[in-house]
Amino acid sequence: MISHCGLTDQATVDSGPLAWDRGGVSELNATAAALLGLLHEGAQTGGQLVSAARERFGSFFSVTRSQVYRELPALADSGLVRLGKQGPRSSQQYVITAAGKKAFKAWLGGEPGPDHLRSPLILRLVHASTLTSKQRVALIDSAKVVYNGEHESLKLVAKTAEDPYEKAIAEFGVARAKAVLKLLDSIPKA
Repeated sequence: MISHCGLTDQATVDSGPLAWDRGGVSELNATAAALLGLLHEGAQTGGQLVSAARERFGSFFSVTRSQVYRELPALADSGLVRLGKQGPRSSQQYVITAAGKKAFKAWLGGEPGPDHLRSPLILRLVHASTLTSKQRVALIDSAKVVYNGEHESLKLVAKTAEDPYEKAIAEFGVARAKAVLKLLDSIPKA
């Protein structure tokens, strides 16, 4: 998630339900899958998961703090994660279980379905005619700062990434940032 001057861009992709193969639990949503994927790397607290999500896939899939703290107890109740060590300031680590690994792998190998973009910027632009000229200029200028920054940082990632998937995803982010910048350039500010 990129945030600047009160402008937040969130893109959300949800693949829809997939059976967890556990009694009483029928779906693994994309947010739960994102957390399980991050927990494959080792035990993490909710705060660490929020930071890792922003770093790893924040430019194309948003995971908010409230989503993380709502999802973790549900994953624990379902047996997909268990509580780990308690950290400083009462932070609680979570550890993926064997059932969590199985559910994540099943979700990962399932049909992805359509992507759904959630962009507060695009939503604002849809309603920009209700803004004053000065407000529209501020919105567009602020968005350009955000997307120019995202474009530059992702170009660096794409250039330096050794993992072919990380490189391809960064290149996708570069193309997306370029597309949004092109959109913003095409809109009259006045």
